[in-house]
Amino acid sequence: MTASPFPVTVRQFGFDEDSTRRRESLDAALQLADELADEFVVDSARRERDGTTLLPQLRRIEQSGLLGVTVPVEHGGLGAPPSVRVEIMRRLARADSSIGQLLLSHFVGSEALTGLGHNAPAPELFADVMAGGRLGNAAAERGTKSTLDLRTTITQNADGTWVIDGTKYYATGALGATWIAIVAVVDEGNGLPGNETAIAFVRPDQSGVELDLGRWGAFGQRGTASGEVRLRHVVVEGQYVLRQGPPPEVPADGPTDLIGTYDQALHAAIDIGIARAALEDGVCFVNTRSRPWQEAVMAGIEHANMEPHVVRRFGELAARLWAMEALLARGTALLDEGSAHPSASVAAEATFTVAAAKALAQEYAVEIASGIFELTGTSGTDADANLDRHWRNVRTHSLHDPARWKYVHLGNHVLRGSQAPRLGLYY
Repeated sequence: MTASPFPVTVRQFGFDEDSTRRRESLDAALQLADELADEFVVDSARRERDGTTLLPQLRRIEQSGLLGVTVPVEHGGLGAPPSVRVEIMRRLARADSSIGQLLLSHFVGSEALTGLGHNAPAPELFADVMAGGRLGNAAAERGTKSTLDLRTTITQNADGTWVIDGTKYYATGALGATWIAIVAVVDEGNGLPGNETAIAFVRPDQSGVELDLGRWGAFGQRGTASGEVRLRHVVVEGQYVLRQGPPPEVPADGPTDLIGTYDQALHAAIDIGIARAALEDGVCFVNTRSRPWQEAVMAGIEHANMEPHVVRRFGELAARLWAMEALLARGTALLDEGSAHPSASVAAEATFTVAAAKALAQEYAVEIASGIFELTGTSGTDADANLDRHWRNVRTHSLHDPARWKYVHLGNHVLRGSQAPRLGLYY
């Protein structure tokens, strides 16, 4: 592993069966997330404007030990419940949304590994995480008929090893990762892709792995470096390959597995974290730099933050933000319950609640990040302030999956009691 530029040792969170000690450990994790967020927010506007790499910040997180919250207790980690992990994501995204999204694949990948117990490769990968490692992702592709249509193949050799060939895009989290999770279609040996997928964990320095993350050209979330990963006859040992079976039917009523809902909660946390950052930055700008409009001055109002129209609009935006945060908190509390005591009813309620939070975030978070400019005035568009990064970031990230389908599923549930489909990481 690359040595961290920060002289910080990995912090281990203690675990005890006693609930008080357990709560103290979880509070310590949240406090550490706040400490890191306070560091990262200082230069976030400049970093985003200048296109500065976020590798130093990623190394800081890795060496702080915070990523141990995703590691199960039996593997030496904190094994934090979903609500705490999602809240950590929200706090980090509030400071720098690209940092939050860079960690998302680690949070989700750790959850997938948790289901393996002590089967390979969980012990090795979790040990690396506890030593300061991080999981990345290269799952999605461009130029295919749909998101379910993958061209990257993985083929098993006679000696039990596997070979991967293909090109991935939207490889968020691959930047500086210790392991990259590759999603591929299993080739049964006839040269044609089958209908079964597999996840293979590879190291970025393996022969045949080529990272071209600079190809990322979106107008938002630019710091994620979510570019291209090329795989040219990459050989993977069998213990690092997890066969997944065929992709789900659409729609498919599924079991109580909540990894998709957890993934959606993390995505919602990023959007909602951006919304809070935008609102707070807008408040600060209006309080310190905005001037009252001339009609307000004529009415005896001396400060922009006393204009009744400005006050009312900030109230509207605050109400939208608090509604999203409350809905996400309710959804993650249900995730905790569903994880501790799995049941179909709790899984359904958690799924719909998180889906509602994610759908609202696609509207309200974007509205908040845009709405602050109605209140800051023209000076709020100065490049030095870089307030527009919040809108660009949330507009880009909120398009991860369409809210229109979430509203359809919510409507069908309300009208006919139908359950949410299980579509991989989208529910």
